[in-house]
Amino acid sequence: DLVPADGNRPYDMHKVIEELVDDGDFLEIHERWARNIICALARLDGQVVGIVANQPQSLAGVLDIEASEKAARFVQMCDAFNIPIITLLDVPGFLPGVDQEHGGIIRHGAKLLYAYCNATVPRISLILRKAYGGAYIVMDSQSIGADLTYAWPTNEIAVMGAEGAANVIFRKQIAEAADPEA
Repeated sequence: DLVPADGNRPYDMHKVIEELVDDGDFLEIHERWARNIICALARLDGQVVGIVANQPQSLAGVLDIEASEKAARFVQMCDAFNIPIITLLDVPGFLPGVDQEHGGIIRHGAKLLYAYCNATVPRISLILRKAYGGAYIVMDSQSIGADLTYAWPTNEIAVMGAEGAANVIFRKQIAEAADPEA
């Protein structure tokens, strides 16, 4: 109910977090900055945990410069204070664009990757819906050392979305078609 199975409607990740944590209570850090990522402190079975979650209601939950910076700082803080980290993934990728490239999206994404790789606290990731491309890897994938990775049955783990992949693979056939949109 919380995450639509069709994957077409954005949902509020705050509601997912409320369902997971004790009494539905959590403290969001820097809630007005980089709203496409949520960083929060909460209790899970009485223990303090840090939560990093993509927010599909803002920029579809993509990772951009600000979101990468916010999440990297939060992961480093959790590690410094020995707070385990839970990562809730619904990430369609990195935000494309000239502004992001000139601003150093690769460098900022690498900061988040480094923060997770360097963290010594227990880390659990949960894939809720989309986990695409390099952004999936950066968001505490199993390949960079997540201790446990779970996935909801409706998840999609891929290099890119199905529509984008079809446009690349069938580019010539689409261009030659009488009705390319169809």
